[in-house]
Amino acid sequence: MKHTIFLLLAGVLAFGQIQGDTKQRARAARDLAKQGEMGIPKLAPYVTDTDVSVRVEAVKALDEIGGPKTVDLLVKAAGDTDAEIQIRATDGLVNVYLPGYLKTGISGSLQRVGDSVKAKFTDTDDQIVDPYVMVRPDVIEALGRLAASGASLDSRANACRALGILRGGAAIPQLGEALHSKDNQVIYEALIAFQKIRDPAAATRVTFLVRDLDERIQIAAIGAAGLLLDHEAAPDLREVIGRTRNPKVRRAATSSLAMLAEPSDHETFLRDLTDMDDAMRAAGAEGLARLKMPADRPVLEKAFMSEHKLNPRLSEAFGVVMLGNRDTSEFSALRYLVNTLNQKSYQGVALAFLVELARQQPVRQALYPLLTGATRDEKIWLGTVLARSGENDSVPYLEAMSMDSDNEIAQAGIRDLRSLRARLP
Repeated sequence: MKHTIFLLLAGVLAFGQIQGDTKQRARAARDLAKQGEMGIPKLAPYVTDTDVSVRVEAVKALDEIGGPKTVDLLVKAAGDTDAEIQIRATDGLVNVYLPGYLKTGISGSLQRVGDSVKAKFTDTDDQIVDPYVMVRPDVIEALGRLAASGASLDSRANACRALGILRGGAAIPQLGEALHSKDNQVIYEALIAFQKIRDPAAATRVTFLVRDLDERIQIAAIGAAGLLLDHEAAPDLREVIGRTRNPKVRRAATSSLAMLAEPSDHETFLRDLTDMDDAMRAAGAEGLARLKMPADRPVLEKAFMSEHKLNPRLSEAFGVVMLGNRDTSEFSALRYLVNTLNQKSYQGVALAFLVELARQQPVRQALYPLLTGATRDEKIWLGTVLARSGENDSVPYLEAMSMDSDNEIAQAGIRDLRSLRARLP
């Protein structure tokens, strides 16, 4: 009896000591964040600790320290079997390449109940690294593994989101696997990643989802089909337009057909240009723009002059310029697109059209003089246009921006110049 009591007491003491050691290790890992970069090597044993709570604190510390020197340990942590650690490591890796991401990443919403971890995904997912940002291949490889086989559905969805933000084209096969998941959030995040990576070679991977029964997934797949120029999806998109009663789906499918711009849809685009729905008129104008049939220019010019709604008028302006009208007078279509860069609600729309238009050298030549006397917003966003679509002839203008007396414009010019030079051969 005494022997049994002794063993029980010894077991209790040992358990207490283990618990105490665990708490001490977790505290030690947490405290290392205060040492900044000096604490990174010391966190290595905590990242592989036998207790999950210690490993969690180690990854939190790495995220707090941040910076390129944390990448090795975060990649190792991404291979952990615990979902929370995978999510925190994923957000930490994105934060290295997109500083400030931790404030918006899902790791801030994590709730843990025993072994179960839940996260809250926001609908806002428009972040993406600048083109000149070079992400280490092992980071994309680690995130690709998580996208295909993370410990939880949330960690898989989060990895898909991260791959889109980091332009992780090397993980397209794993994102393709994610599209076949039974979880809608995983599928949706993978589709958005495909939209951001924009590799036309991956286009046919999304085709099967353009008729999905879930509205959010269907619209995302339809959008991806257009952005990736998935011409194989065109018949499906036409069928969707003919059968759907959902106006959102109809608008999305028509917009994607406008991106594909197949000649067989010319009459459809002409009809859409007079539709009562603003979004349909916009899609019709964009389709005619990309078909580039000279005979459509008077039709688009008339539509632009008579349109009263901002969204379709921007699309009609895009069409007018695409079909050769590069006038920059006060009430011209091109000037209208540039002026809209001052309106926060429609900056993104005008920017996308100008980026597409500026791939043409004559359009860039028409834009350059507008930089003189442009507003701050116009200069900053036109710099983005040149960074994404410019050529060697754009370099002097971005160099001038990088030396602007307005610090915000100068910083944007430096960033855009780096992006442009990263693209140029």
